[in-house]
Amino acid sequence: MTSPKTGPSTRGLQLLAIPAVVFLIAFQGYYTQYLFNTEPSLGAGPLSLSQSITFNALLALVWYTYYLSIRVSPGVYAPPPRSTASTYHDNPPLPNRKWCRKCNAPKPPRAHHCRHCGRCIPKMDHHCPWTNNCVSLQTFPFFLRFLVYTNISLWYLAHLIFLRARVLWADRHLPSYLGPTLPALVSLTMLALLCGGTSLALGIMLVTTIKGWVFNTTMIESWEIERHEAVVHNRNYNSSETRVQEVEFPYDLGFFANMAQAMGTRNVLAWFWPLSGGPMVDPEGKGAGWEWEENGFNPRRGMWPPADPGKECRRAAGVGWPGRQAEEQGMGMGFGEEYETPEEAKRAFEARQREDWRRRGQRDEERYRSGIVAELELDDELYDGMDGEPGWTNSDGDRLRDYGVDEDVEDEDGVVDVDDDVPLGELLRRRKVVGTDGG
Repeated sequence: MTSPKTGPSTRGLQLLAIPAVVFLIAFQGYYTQYLFNTEPSLGAGPLSLSQSITFNALLALVWYTYYLSIRVSPGVYAPPPRSTASTYHDNPPLPNRKWCRKCNAPKPPRAHHCRHCGRCIPKMDHHCPWTNNCVSLQTFPFFLRFLVYTNISLWYLAHLIFLRARVLWADRHLPSYLGPTLPALVSLTMLALLCGGTSLALGIMLVTTIKGWVFNTTMIESWEIERHEAVVHNRNYNSSETRVQEVEFPYDLGFFANMAQAMGTRNVLAWFWPLSGGPMVDPEGKGAGWEWEENGFNPRRGMWPPADPGKECRRAAGVGWPGRQAEEQGMGMGFGEEYETPEEAKRAFEARQREDWRRRGQRDEERYRSGIVAELELDDELYDGMDGEPGWTNSDGDRLRDYGVDEDVEDEDGVVDVDDDVPLGELLRRRKVVGTDGG
């Protein structure tokens, strides 16, 4: 399955994403000019000088911004080494800061561990297979400019195609030998369909990107907002369950402030200037990429993202991520085995089904006895997504992994409360630093 936003879901198809984009740009950009300039029978004639200059200038902007979208680093968190006790006392660990167990480093707000890049990405929007890069704090301006210039180029191409299609329609009653050749007509039709389909897909992508830009939400945060609203609705609708505190999205600072923050400057003229840069992660371990201004709608800072009741339920019950748990259970129950006959496979499936029902009943009974159901139970639709797999999906059927997030890391991230949950090696290093200072 291929989505305009998240790209191909199959790993093999993702490897072809960039070559496919390059082919589309080259084919629609240069074959179109070849066709228009060599087939005068198409009606409007060859491109004029102004049309040719305009179209090729737009193509150059598309190539340049696409290259930057691929090559610009999404950002790296490199906290400065704390080699002295003074740095430890001057920069104590912040409360409620998460710790990424794969990076073995602090995980600032709005950061997520990308399963493709293999590290935590600042203000991660999603991993885009069309650029093989994460749309993040540092790459968002370049990605937005690429979408803007690409859509403008496609609209201009559609205008050039329309000029020729209009002449052909007006001359439709003339003898066929006065019209275009069959190959030229087929080529023009193919270009029109391809231009229309590409414009639709990239138009959807541009609209969703601008929406996130204006409201200061990433795709991942939009997913979190929808999940939180679903949890609040389901819990508060059922009076027998504990009510869930509604948390407001804290990073919406107003339209202009949101847009200026994302582009790294308040100069509107620089937002779409192709030679402009973008915001960078602060190398000092604070500031841009590490700390985010909040709108003050919540009782305290650091409440986003809201706690996932499903995660809390699994943690309290002593079980892990549903997908991993199902995989581990499947490994011991014959999943992936080959069967000689369909009847044997059916019997094995029925046995697994009976075991699953038995295990589910046992788990529910244990939860009831332990009192966990009081405030951690979720409705079935919050456990199983639209695709039938464990875990929640949004209205589009997307999971966090569809945006490139490493779900196992998201499920295991600990909240660092001063020295709580910090890896032992880090605590020993800090203790040694303080001891050296005291000695």
